[in-house]
Amino acid sequence: MTGRLYGVGLGPGDPSLLTVRAAELIGKADVIAYHSARHGRSIARSIAERYLTGGQIEEKLVYPITVETTDHPGGYRGALEDFYEEASARLAAHLDAGRDVAVLAEGDPLFYGSYQHMHKRLAHRYPTEVVPGVTSVSAAAARLGTPLVEAEEVLTIIPGTLPEEELTARLAATDSAVIMKLGRTFPTVRRALERAGRLDEARYVERATMDGERTAPLAEVDPESVPYFSVAVLPSRLNQPKPEPVRGEVVVIGTGPAGPLWLTPEARGELANATDLVGYTTYLDRVPVRAGQLRHGSDNKVEAERAEFALDLARRGRRVAVVSSGDPGVFAMATAVLEAASAEPYREVPVRILPGMTAAHAAASRAGAPLGHDYAVVSLSDRLKPWAVVADRLRAAAAADLVLALYNPGSRSRTTQVGLTRDLLLEYRAPDTPVVLARDVGGPTERVRTVRLGELDPTEVDMRTILLIGSSQTQAVQRGDGTEVVWTPRRYPDTNR
Repeated sequence: MTGRLYGVGLGPGDPSLLTVRAAELIGKADVIAYHSARHGRSIARSIAERYLTGGQIEEKLVYPITVETTDHPGGYRGALEDFYEEASARLAAHLDAGRDVAVLAEGDPLFYGSYQHMHKRLAHRYPTEVVPGVTSVSAAAARLGTPLVEAEEVLTIIPGTLPEEELTARLAATDSAVIMKLGRTFPTVRRALERAGRLDEARYVERATMDGERTAPLAEVDPESVPYFSVAVLPSRLNQPKPEPVRGEVVVIGTGPAGPLWLTPEARGELANATDLVGYTTYLDRVPVRAGQLRHGSDNKVEAERAEFALDLARRGRRVAVVSSGDPGVFAMATAVLEAASAEPYREVPVRILPGMTAAHAAASRAGAPLGHDYAVVSLSDRLKPWAVVADRLRAAAAADLVLALYNPGSRSRTTQVGLTRDLLLEYRAPDTPVVLARDVGGPTERVRTVRLGELDPTEVDMRTILLIGSSQTQAVQRGDGTEVVWTPRRYPDTNR
């Protein structure tokens, strides 16, 4: 009979926060294993010390390196891999001899814990039990005395060792967060919080439940004083006082062509930070409802009025997000807002534009790569410009042999534009030119298919459809699985040869 392997969570540091099961197993295991640095001291052992019997075998698993460099041929990772192999072999010898082994782990054994490296190497070979422990995340929240998350908020756990750009993106996109592994990473984490506009919310917790515990606003912490056993916390935004901006602003946000999957982290963060959301009601419905945030929906045909309304809110000190589908600068709200903001009385109101995934790019990705070479983007709507202008631009693009991305092809009141466009382009393009019809890309009724220009049926096109019309070089190819992909070569033939 082999022994049993136990991964025992010790909690965040206070020995009284061990679970009853953890204390029981520590007291009866034949072998107690714990990690330590080369100095020999082990925080895990110090937490569990009161539960040891004194007659147990102790296996000290001493890391060969922690943060310093190494001359190991496999580098830092290679040195640790060799250590984990050697350590798991030592524990396996005890298990093979029938001894029960308890591996001590601060916090929870499977939450950024060293025990997991033993678990991956031994759990499939021996009977194993993992005893969960109170994490430093829960301990930090308890010490701050503030909820981490409420209602539909999302909590993100982030290692501070990520690159600054990645930290910034994740912090901007989430509701609440805990950033682990500070120490040397603290300056990077602080900059990321500031860039994400979250520094004022951030709290610092050091050695939660242990001797030397400290909490403070993170912005006030000296980077030189930060140990590894500390975390940064962005607590729940609900029921927290939301500071009013000293000066209001308008942020025009592109939400992409459909739902949250198309939203950038920066846009997600700005939507969360806004005091007011302004937009076409259909687009506002794609944005989650947040407590304390005001929503101002309107009809799709009042862009100028919507822009002035948003700017008026900002003049009163509000932080306004104008919601736009796709990219706000492509046939969308950025132009309307900037036009109004360039005149009195709005010239002093700060305005920012955040990009979004365009409908053309989303549709192209579904079909293959039809926009792989030069292309032109044209709106077929003649509501804001004469049809003669639209036709002239179509002729110019067709004569230049550009791929065309056609927005706003039709509506209940505009039923002739697609047919006119088809007939016009057939003067320049072959009837078998590929045409991608992409409707509701990313939405629940998405449909993307490819037809030929000569067969394009205007009755199959509506306002939610975008058309991608190939150049003379665009290919539509049947692949081995039966699917058809559309792509435009990056190299254009040299007609002078």
